[in-house]
Amino acid sequence: MNLPPPPSFRLDGKRALVAGASSGIGLACATALASHGAEVTLAARRADRLSEIVEAFIAKGWSADSLTLDVSDISATETAVEANGLFDILINSAGLARHSPALETTEVDFDAVNDLNFKGAYFLTRVVARGLIKAGKPGSLINITSQMGQVGGIDRAVYCGTKHAVEGFTKAMAIEWGQLGIRVNTIAPTFIRTPLAEQTLAIPERRAWIEDKIKLGRVGELSDITGAAVYLASDASNLVTGTALLVDGGWTAD
Repeated sequence: MNLPPPPSFRLDGKRALVAGASSGIGLACATALASHGAEVTLAARRADRLSEIVEAFIAKGWSADSLTLDVSDISATETAVEANGLFDILINSAGLARHSPALETTEVDFDAVNDLNFKGAYFLTRVVARGLIKAGKPGSLINITSQMGQVGGIDRAVYCGTKHAVEGFTKAMAIEWGQLGIRVNTIAPTFIRTPLAEQTLAIPERRAWIEDKIKLGRVGELSDITGAAVYLASDASNLVTGTALLVDGGWTAD
């Protein structure tokens, strides 16, 4: 009897660029990809922190190097990515949140969040895709957005706007590059327990609002994201493109 072949989640022989890899979701995704066989380039602004992480990866027997990168600096990012070779996988977890009521948003905060979350993500995705297209290779490009890229949130008009924007260009890029075998998707998490999220979770009324909205009744953990990252990076998701993989505990179900 011929049984259907199981999918492979292995990433051996693939190079992955993970931006925002010095902490939180980015670091967790980099760890997951490396543990599944990918050669991971960890990118962030903090060179000393990246060096520590690379040493820890190598001690595990994983393949890793680092790249000091500020995604909001478009020219420097494009130069660095082009100089460091072809990447089969991109995970962009570089992001910024400056929350305030919409009537109190400053232009400085608007520009800082937009430059990293939207503009930076757009051009980082493009430069990795450009390398794949030039080499005639397929690839998987993944931006970490948020459930707030699907809905609205209190004091989050700018943040929500940037995440909605990334969801939009993801779909457009997926259409443009689909025939070339380049898949473009997002992972859209709910509140994940990281040092950044703890600032919100420490406010009792906000925590109550969050736990009420998450149908599974708990805040997310980093381990809740990494399976989605490995899935979208691997050949197991070969027919998945132009979509958001919601890891939101049911937040957006109603």
